[in-house]
Amino acid sequence: MNAKHIIKKKLVLAYSGGLDTSYCALHLSKDLGYEVHAVSVNTGGFDKQEIQDIKEKALKLGVHSYTSIDAVQTFYDGVVKYLIFGNVLRNNTYPLSVSAERIVQAIEIVQYAQKIGANAIAHGSTGAGNDQVRFDMIFQIIAPEIEIITPIRDNKLSREEEINYLLKHGISYSWEKAQYSINKGLWGTSVGGVETLTSERGLPSNAYPSQLKAKESKDVKLSFTKGELTAIDGKQGSPVENIEQLQELAATYAIGRDIHVGDTIIGIKGRVGFEAAAPLVILKAHHLLEKHTLSKWQQFQKEQLANFYGMLLHEGNYLDEVMRNIEAFLTDTQKNVSGDVFVTLHPYRFELNGIHSQHDLMAASFGSYGEINKAWTANDAKGFIKILSNPAKIATQVNKHND
Repeated sequence: MNAKHIIKKKLVLAYSGGLDTSYCALHLSKDLGYEVHAVSVNTGGFDKQEIQDIKEKALKLGVHSYTSIDAVQTFYDGVVKYLIFGNVLRNNTYPLSVSAERIVQAIEIVQYAQKIGANAIAHGSTGAGNDQVRFDMIFQIIAPEIEIITPIRDNKLSREEEINYLLKHGISYSWEKAQYSINKGLWGTSVGGVETLTSERGLPSNAYPSQLKAKESKDVKLSFTKGELTAIDGKQGSPVENIEQLQELAATYAIGRDIHVGDTIIGIKGRVGFEAAAPLVILKAHHLLEKHTLSKWQQFQKEQLANFYGMLLHEGNYLDEVMRNIEAFLTDTQKNVSGDVFVTLHPYRFELNGIHSQHDLMAASFGSYGEINKAWTANDAKGFIKILSNPAKIATQVNKHND
């Protein structure tokens, strides 16, 4: 028996079918002698045909096996649900589309590696981005005994070097770099191009995967139950189904386009375009419903913790126990966040018209803002205002004589 077969070690490769991971698949099996098990994790970005194409490509590269893990529901249950509960927009702009996916993908991959008894895990990240941090952290936390191998990062390989290597071994797929890099998932699509590498330029309309098709405005009713989107226009569905349905509808209006500017985990500024029609409509509609159904202090505390949650998630700290604590808090705040939100879709924008909820705090019988009250007298109001102004009155008097 050939000695190579005796000592061959199992390796799980996070495989997307792109240039970097294709290089890794061939290099790790042919040059380093690993038994490579390619794994892709679907968090909403692949249809059945795309998964089949990825499988065929992986097997042609000589991997021992290929597995596609469907993690769309897992992604929603473990991450997206809490991003909605928290109305999370990084830097008040970005719904954490791709960065949130990477966490779930990393967890699924390392758990698969443990399941098959792999000795090593590999990914195709370079040394210049966020994903290397997210993948490595998750892998190390869950399975510190499994070796992490990153050929592109460790060898500082250029695209040309990777392409030449694959051509040398008879792999002649078209590796021409697309003008725009597109990463699609349940919670939005990122769009990168030459325009996002500098600070001055915006992305052209044709860079976005969804183009304007609908010209007539459309009214839509979004129904939430304890913070989750459970129906669209009265038709019940699972939150995942509703997100997908709303995305299909709102994308025809070219809604949800923007460019996010933020701080990367490794300390440099970065820009990325994105298209997230359903996420932005859902987050804004959910936030409006909360304004009607939560107290001011609930809203205040939610904003602080949700912002912190989004930052930790973005930077790969999903497995820190504080994340479970924040999720418990966010879940508890949603007890009364049930009702309908009325939205109008227009080309390139949307309007929030109003809400209807049994928990609407504006519907109280105590009075109407700026109009009339039924629970206190004029003297009550005067006394309240006098006491409320007392601290500032004292400070003003004291400091006026001691400036």
